Amino acid sequence: MRSRTCVALLLLVVTACATTEPSVSRSPRHANLQRAATLPWRDDGRCVVREASGPWSEVVEQCFPALDTRRVRFRDIKHRCPVAMTDAASLEMVVGVCLLTQPELAVGAVVVIGVVVVAIAIKEELDAYELRHAYPDEDAPRTRPLTRQPVAEHNPEPAGSASGRDWFPPPGPPGSVDPRERRPECRPQAVSHLGGDALHNQCADRVPSNDFAGSDVLINGKHFDAMQLRAGVLWEIKTDNFDTFTPALQRIVLGKQVDELQRERNIAKACGYKFVVGVRSAAHKAALLSQIRDLTIVVMDWC
Repeated sequence: MRSRTCVALLLLVVTACATTEPSVSRSPRHANLQRAATLPWRDDGRCVVREASGPWSEVVEQCFPALDTRRVRFRDIKHRCPVAMTDAASLEMVVGVCLLTQPELAVGAVVVIGVVVVAIAIKEELDAYELRHAYPDEDAPRTRPLTRQPVAEHNPEPAGSASGRDWFPPPGPPGSVDPRERRPECRPQAVSHLGGDALHNQCADRVPSNDFAGSDVLINGKHFDAMQLRAGVLWEIKTDNFDTFTPALQRIVLGKQVDELQRERNIAKACGYKFVVGVRSAAHKAALLSQIRDLTIVVMDWC
């Protein structure tokens, strides 16, 4: 079995060990797992395993927050990702996603510091893939069961403890949104925050009447940031300082978020839920509405 641990004395250039021949991978999912195996992940690779069946660009966009960026350096050597100066965190994300999704990486464009040990979840998937192909008779589609956790019960918030409530219409009869009536994959499950952004988690936890404060909500394999259970509303929270971005960066961020939000709204709708996006400024709301007119967006006055 091929060793998947790439060792470096000081710096490990990802392209030195990440390149794989297209013929080796029997599926896009397997190829994505192989590429992700060369990078350090703070969540043990769980996000990659969840998203690996999609295009590599979507894997990077969805899982970039789980990447251990303390050990990765992005250098736009060939100037493929021109971005005007902005705050360091946003610049790192935009350039990092841009470089990692390039068809071919320039040597030195993505540099990993130290030793990369394949993340546990990714290694398990790759090992299972090789085992299945070692025994063709047993090669059948399999899915790894998601860790199911009981829905957490939360005490109701004191009256007037959060603002921004009156935008939402009164909920319908409880039976109309009872999650027990939905398909198993559509029943909300409390799961840990993906992590890495304290402000984001705080804003999500403070969504008015959020029944999953302190956790994410898993619906059909997708992490949503909050849920108003009785009203049947799933939330996606965006904490970008959109107003401070340059026009060029605003276009890049907006393009990424529009695709992402449409996909998430479709997941929510397929399971019978409403979908709301929380942003921090009127400018961000207006920019998103210019691209998706029927999207429900709330400026979070609690965040």
